[in-house]
Amino acid sequence: MITGQFTEDEASSLAVQMQYGALPVPLKVVDIRTIGASLGQDSINSSLMAGLIGVIAVAVFMVIVYRIPGLIANVALLLYILFNLAIYKLVPVTLTLAGIAGFILSIGMAVDANILIFERTKEELRAGRSPRLAIETGFSRAWSAILDSHVTTIISCVVLFTFGNTFGASIVKGTH
Repeated sequence: MITGQFTEDEASSLAVQMQYGALPVPLKVVDIRTIGASLGQDSINSSLMAGLIGVIAVAVFMVIVYRIPGLIANVALLLYILFNLAIYKLVPVTLTLAGIAGFILSIGMAVDANILIFERTKEELRAGRSPRLAIETGFSRAWSAILDSHVTTIISCVVLFTFGNTFGASIVKGTH
């Protein structure tokens, strides 16, 4: 039990320090800055531009390396992006920097799944299977790796979301 004249936040911080220990060095505040909304908007705009450049670079890579299947994957990826943005608009969702990073990560995971399937399919074609059988076998052989990566990501997200405020990582939830 913590007694004294503490705010709820101060008591929670003290409880965390007592449970996990304080840093072995004294901390001194050197500088405090207030960041205006325009600087935050600049960060969001920069993140969106970086994401757009990344998506374009990946799309070009997919077409160069995988040709027609890469083009089809790019169309699917574009639909994935558009559907997600439509859902974000309907719900409505406010995209913070952490949210943009998560959305870009999900795009990367979708591309990764495509690459895994394409590479497995190419292996099956090299082994002499028909295109239809190669695609079916390639997908089934890639599925376990795709499932593992998605489950791992979900577990990481749940842990970050659950313990984000406790350990000072409230940006994961987009709260202050």
